[in-house]
Amino acid sequence: MKKINRRSFLKGGVAGTAAVATTGLSSKASAAGDFGGYPDSMGVLVDLTKCVGCRTCEAACNKEQGLPAPDLPFDDFSVFDMKGHGGQKRRTSEKEYTLVNRYDIPGRDKPIFRKFQCNHCQEPACLTSCFVNAYTKTKEGAVIYDESVCVGCRTCMVACPFYVPTYTYSSAINPVVKKCIMCYDTRLKFGRPPACVEACPQEVMTFGKRKDLINLGREKIKRNPGKYIDHIYGEKEVGGTSWMYMSDVSFDQVGFDTHLGNQPIISYVKDFLAMVPMVLTIWPALFTGFHLLSNRKKANEEKENSKS
Repeated sequence: MKKINRRSFLKGGVAGTAAVATTGLSSKASAAGDFGGYPDSMGVLVDLTKCVGCRTCEAACNKEQGLPAPDLPFDDFSVFDMKGHGGQKRRTSEKEYTLVNRYDIPGRDKPIFRKFQCNHCQEPACLTSCFVNAYTKTKEGAVIYDESVCVGCRTCMVACPFYVPTYTYSSAINPVVKKCIMCYDTRLKFGRPPACVEACPQEVMTFGKRKDLINLGREKIKRNPGKYIDHIYGEKEVGGTSWMYMSDVSFDQVGFDTHLGNQPIISYVKDFLAMVPMVLTIWPALFTGFHLLSNRKKANEEKENSKS
C-alpha cells in the first residue's frame, strides 16, 4: 500500500470528502491566498555552518517561555543520539519549543547541527486551516496562537508543512497547542530579537527585516563561492517563511523537506477547510476517548500491581 503523508492528504485525499460539507470557505481563508505576509516584517537568518550544537538556544527559550525543566540537562549532549517516534530526529513538544539536532554527513569530519522551531510562514497553513481564528500572523512576522478560542480540532497539526504544532494530549478536555511564538509578547513586539537569537554565542542567527536578511544571505553566498549551497531555504518555500537558512550541504541532508515547492499551503488546504465541521465533531471525541482509555488502562495496571 502506498504511504500517504500529510501533504499528500491535503493535496488530494480530501477531494472525495469535501462534498459532505455544507459550509463554504471563510473570508479569511479566501483572503489568505493573496496575503503574502507583511513586507516589512522581521525574520531570522540561520547559518548552519556556524552552529556547534551547544544548546544555548534551547536553554534561552526554556527560560524565556517558562517551560518545565528538560528530561536531560542542556549541557548533556547525549540528546543528539536520542530518537523520537518512528526513529526520527527529535521534534518540538509542549515542553520544548525549539531544539537542536545533529546530522552526521558521510565524508565529513564534523557533524552539522540544525536548530528546529516554528518557521513562522508568510502565509501560515495553521492559520488558514483554523476555522476559529486561533492563529494570527503579526505585522512583526510571528505566527501566534490564542488558546482561549482553540477547540482542539488539531487541523493546524495536519496542515503544517513543517510538522511543528504539538498538542497537550495529557489534557484532552482542555485543548492547548504549543509552539514557538518568536518571543512575541516579551520581545518581538518591542523590536527585540527572540531569546534564542540573542543568547547564541556563535552568532549563528541574524535578526532583522526579512527582506534585508534575504539580501544579506545572497551577498554572503556571492562573496564565499563554494562555501554555501546557492539557496536560502525559506525565501520562497511554501510562499516564504520568517526563519530562513543557509547551509554548506544540501538541505535534505539536514532534515529539510526539499519537495514543498514555492506555492503556499493554502492552495492545497482550501478543499480541506470545507470538511472542518465534520472534523470538529469527530476528532475531539476520538482523542478524548483515547485519553480515557489510556487512563483506565493505567488505573487497572496500578490496581493489579497493588494486589501483587
